[in-house]
Amino acid sequence: MSLRLLFLLLASATTTQALTLDLSAVAERVRRQHPSLKAARFVVEEARGRQQGAGRLSNPTFETSFQNESRVSPRATVFSLDQAFPVTRRLSLEKRLTAQLVQAAELEVHDVERRYIAEARTLAVKLLAVDQHLIQHRQQMELAQKLSAFAKDRAAKGELSILDSAQAQVDQQRLLLETRKLETERISLRGSLKPMLGLEAKDDLSISGDLKATQLPATGAWQQRPDYRLALTKTEVAQTEARLAQAKRWQDVSAGFFAAREQQDVTPRHTERTGFVGFRISIPLPLWNRNQGEIAEKAASAERARLEKEALAVQITSEASTARQEMEANAALLRETRDQFLPLVIEQTTKLEKAYEAGQTDLLTVLRARDQRLELESGALDAARDFHLARIRYEAATGMTNHEGMSKSK
Repeated sequence: MSLRLLFLLLASATTTQALTLDLSAVAERVRRQHPSLKAARFVVEEARGRQQGAGRLSNPTFETSFQNESRVSPRATVFSLDQAFPVTRRLSLEKRLTAQLVQAAELEVHDVERRYIAEARTLAVKLLAVDQHLIQHRQQMELAQKLSAFAKDRAAKGELSILDSAQAQVDQQRLLLETRKLETERISLRGSLKPMLGLEAKDDLSISGDLKATQLPATGAWQQRPDYRLALTKTEVAQTEARLAQAKRWQDVSAGFFAAREQQDVTPRHTERTGFVGFRISIPLPLWNRNQGEIAEKAASAERARLEKEALAVQITSEASTARQEMEANAALLRETRDQFLPLVIEQTTKLEKAYEAGQTDLLTVLRARDQRLELESGALDAARDFHLARIRYEAATGMTNHEGMSKSK
């Protein structure tokens, strides 16, 4: 039993994946591995299947009947073949409609792909930002441990107050708690991102890349965004359906041939045989039902589709403009913090730590300076994170498919 358990543990260990993925590769990974996208692509196949049966004539109807001879009527056999033909452009409109529905299904899948990629890239950026926050906090914890050990040693010698030593330990515990919170957030982000990349819960995932790049992307042509093109296609579909409803005012005309053969026994030795061939046509008259209800319904649907397309255009332009403004603001904030304020705070903190070791300043001043440094470093990282999150929203709003350059510096 122990050998079997060991074998199962080894087998499960061999199936565990360890994936390190760069930010620029997240989009392609989602396209290939997202399980919901794999299922969504069959929507297109369903639409293509419906297209194969559209725009065809109905099957012809063959009928036959037999009547035996009686005192008043001869023996008769009748054959008939009838075919229904549309007198309008109904079949061509049905073909056009199904072709438009195939295009709509393809665009719907592309839009789902766009949203899934944006969601996965957002999680990846947040995960990378949390990892870098953890690095900052661990560096701060090392400094806090050194400061705590120094204060404890000096307090034991009577050179510093015991309160300073206790305060240094409190600061060390505060950083530890913040680190634990970040680790919990990291677990949550990884758990949400793994299924989108085709990974299982037991698989290991890490995101690589650099959030320091703040180069603005090129202006995107939002008219190529999949859901806007889908709205255009839905407008065309609604217009085709309206024309198809108009065409259905006249039902199909039925035409066919029939043949009959009659046979009657006049005497035991004499039989009369007759037969004939004929043509018939059936024309439905639109007297009581001219499909007014469906015509009105489809006309309203076409107008609704047009208005929804215009509303979506306004929404897209607003999303793109807002996201670009956020990128510009966060890029400016990051440059100002990273290039101007942070070097000064680091220099000042280093001087204060040396002054405290020399007994020239108090511990509270050092801790305040270190908090300011950590706050600025975290602020710079948050600005970089928010820049890339805004960039993801901008690229999703404009339908841009080129996601490279996230790990390149300006």
